[in-house]
Amino acid sequence: MAAVSEGKVLKNRLHFDLRADGVTTAAELDRLLALGARRVDVGQPSDVSWVVLADPEGNEFCLLSRSVQEL
Repeated sequence: MAAVSEGKVLKNRLHFDLRADGVTTAAELDRLLALGARRVDVGQPSDVSWVVLADPEGNEFCLLSRSVQEL
């Protein structure tokens, strides 16, 4: 991920929800933060099971906690 000079001006057209498979959610969060993502507060309660992040351009996405049920 690379930073851009322009700020975000419109609402996202698409929203991604990611889930860590093969690694812990904490490890995936560390990886995403190292790649340039940042935590974002969009008004979510503090007890939600996901983390809201934004890429360097300000596009929000969520990292979901792994489900205890496997399909």
